[in-house]
Amino acid sequence: MLDLIPVLWALAVIAFVSIIRWRLNPIHAIPTVGSSSIPIFSYLAGRRIVQNGRQLLQEGYKKHYGSVFKIALPDQWCFVVSGPGLVEEVRNWRDDELSLSESVAFHLERIMGARAVREPYHVALVKSELTHSIGAILPDLIDEISLAVPENINTKDSDWVSIQVLTTVQKIVARASSRVFVGLPACRNQEYLDYTTSFTIDLVNDRTAFQDLPWIFQPIAVRLFSNARTTLCRSVPILKPVIDERKAMMAEKGDAWQDKPDDLLQWIMDVAVPAGETDLDIAGRLMFTNFSSINTTSTVITIALFLLAQNPEFLEPLRTEIESLIEEEGWTKASFSKMSKVDSFLREIMRHWNFATVSLMRKALKDIKLRDGTVIPRGASIVVAADATHNDSAIYDNADQFDPFRFSRMREAEGGSTQHQFVHTSANYLSFGHGRQACPGRFFAANVIKSLLSYLLLNYDIKLGGDGPWTPSYYGFTLVPPPGSLLFRRRKSSAHCDI
Repeated sequence: MLDLIPVLWALAVIAFVSIIRWRLNPIHAIPTVGSSSIPIFSYLAGRRIVQNGRQLLQEGYKKHYGSVFKIALPDQWCFVVSGPGLVEEVRNWRDDELSLSESVAFHLERIMGARAVREPYHVALVKSELTHSIGAILPDLIDEISLAVPENINTKDSDWVSIQVLTTVQKIVARASSRVFVGLPACRNQEYLDYTTSFTIDLVNDRTAFQDLPWIFQPIAVRLFSNARTTLCRSVPILKPVIDERKAMMAEKGDAWQDKPDDLLQWIMDVAVPAGETDLDIAGRLMFTNFSSINTTSTVITIALFLLAQNPEFLEPLRTEIESLIEEEGWTKASFSKMSKVDSFLREIMRHWNFATVSLMRKALKDIKLRDGTVIPRGASIVVAADATHNDSAIYDNADQFDPFRFSRMREAEGGSTQHQFVHTSANYLSFGHGRQACPGRFFAANVIKSLLSYLLLNYDIKLGGDGPWTPSYYGFTLVPPPGSLLFRRRKSSAHCDI
């Protein structure tokens, strides 16, 4: 027994030093929601975030509005801010201080490769080339939708057909987006399309699977067991013939290549090839852009269809507006921009059911002192409580109720103000982020969503099937998209249904 005394004394000293260090750590002064700040208890609480992440954010928002609180995640503390002042402060910090790219780099660089993550010029291409080309690419996008929808929603005569909505919409969106991203005929290569949709699902599942591991094991786990990494590697041989053909034409024609493809793949290659990037680098940039497009777009449309099936009274005002504008201006960017009711319906979906309950995710690259004196330590994650903001009745009247035409009424009352449009961000509307690093693809996504939703509403009737209504649920900080089926029936064609 006497031999154990030195060991017990050593353990006591270690425990004492650990407690002192914990008490002196500046993060101890930041309020904790959902657990104790004591390390072992905070780790155990972090594992419960899966079940009650949304509730914890709402609790913290109510208790600590306008300041900072922290929530335990399985592998770290997450610091949460709220209130317009702190939201504006966070979004204005430089990227070399509070970094968006570093907040996602840890997992992505082991899937896509470090170069594609550390030098994300494909994001700038989406913001510039893709956004500025929307009017020109819409005819191709809509043409692909008109072909892909009947192939995936195969109704006969006046019969009702049960369709698994989310997976079907993902397939349609993947094909429509690919028409713009890689062009014909690659956008109709079924093996390539399967990889684009699989990568979208795999990337989400990988994040869920690996985030509970201790951080020291995560890099090797991603390398060995990442399904997204496997899917990305398998997509390269499918893309290689297209990439090789374009490389040859770039070498042969140079600037004189007059019929050069005007799509995302070519925009990426114009930068990647001179820089000596590999085919895997090119495929990684393309696949991640596909993920961003497919994930958001398919979730919005799926929720929209379930809401219309559950609330048929929403349908006719939307259908009437679509028919009227298509008749006046055709299937154009101008007609979609004037669909105020459709735009309001979509914006309200993303307000009421924020896909991620947090926004403006950043990683502190140095100790950050906020204006209220709070210090966010180097290496920590900081987010904004987006969902709680969107459901705050001090900001939105009857915030707990879904009101499809809330924003169209607000726009009308303010003389057509653009600040309530689907793609507009603010400190109180954070679905696409906010500031200079807001989602660069939101303008493209908005036109894809409006194109596909308009086509579906003009050409199909929708009602609930055997799965019944959708009950929203969350996994951690993320909304789970509706998994069920709806019934579709082909409508009798009108003068405006066909493209």
